[in-house]
Amino acid sequence: MKKKTTIYDIAKELNITVSTVSRALSGFSAISDTTREAVIATAKKLNYSPNRLASALKSGKTYIIGVIVPSVQAHFFASIIHSIEEGLKDSGYRVILYQSNESVENEINGVKTLLEAQVDGIMASMSLETEDVSHFAEIVKQNKPLILFDRVHNDLKVPTVTLDDFRAGYLATQHLIDQGYKNIAFVTTIHQIKIFNDRLKGYKSALETNNLPILKEHIIFGGLSIKDGRFGASKLMRLENKPDAIIAGDDFTALGVIKKLKEINETPPQIGVIGFANEAFSPYITPSLSTIDQHPNQMGSECAKMFLKMIQLKNPYQDVNHVILDPLLVERQSTIN
Repeated sequence: MKKKTTIYDIAKELNITVSTVSRALSGFSAISDTTREAVIATAKKLNYSPNRLASALKSGKTYIIGVIVPSVQAHFFASIIHSIEEGLKDSGYRVILYQSNESVENEINGVKTLLEAQVDGIMASMSLETEDVSHFAEIVKQNKPLILFDRVHNDLKVPTVTLDDFRAGYLATQHLIDQGYKNIAFVTTIHQIKIFNDRLKGYKSALETNNLPILKEHIIFGGLSIKDGRFGASKLMRLENKPDAIIAGDDFTALGVIKKLKEINETPPQIGVIGFANEAFSPYITPSLSTIDQHPNQMGSECAKMFLKMIQLKNPYQDVNHVILDPLLVERQSTIN
């Protein structure tokens, strides 16, 4: 087996001390640019890779952060992950990604796995199934930074980065009302997650403000998927008092709603449809989908900045901050008469 290159090999090659090599690779400011460049070039030539375990034992940091998301298939979460990585890369941090697939059991295993890997902190967006948050409380107990984004929980007193979801629900509903729709339904998740509850409250508030009725049969609880969107639309359009517009819990659900409406010749905007998240496909389906943009890039960037502040503190929770982003209405063909 070929012997692994060490800093001793680099020092011997350049005829300099091991401590000089170590400082140059660590970015120590007292090392000249010429020496640093020579060390980096030689390290590359000799295929040197740092022993991160040894560095972690010495510094007490792994320079790895765990990120848990419900799904990487959603462009929304993929954009957040990308922005987190971009925000941390200059600080030397790498990301380990764990996907819960909307399962609380997977989420619990993810937290356990990341803590066993000695990550320096965890950022997470909770699964739809999550009610008991004791697994997240363990992160706080270990005094490691925990940041929740998008899907959060009131029982966890930790920093958060979220959308103003009440405002998002209100904005989507008011947009439909402004377009002339009066009989507006809502297809959302049965799971009691704060962001979806807040959107539903915003929907109800907008109806009340405009003196429109809140009809129990027009609120469909289920899942969040294309299949659930089709089911919700089918159920709504069989009602005697059919809606003239449908708000979907996310863009995938909205896509299912549109597919079902097309099958029964009620193609939007004949029946208005709006979603949440502004997924990558939303501008390209027919008709293009109106939606609420949740600023995933800004959400990821804020998470990274928050973590870099927390990691410098002896008690990362001495200042618990909450960043709330404003939703953005994106008007497209599915709601424009």
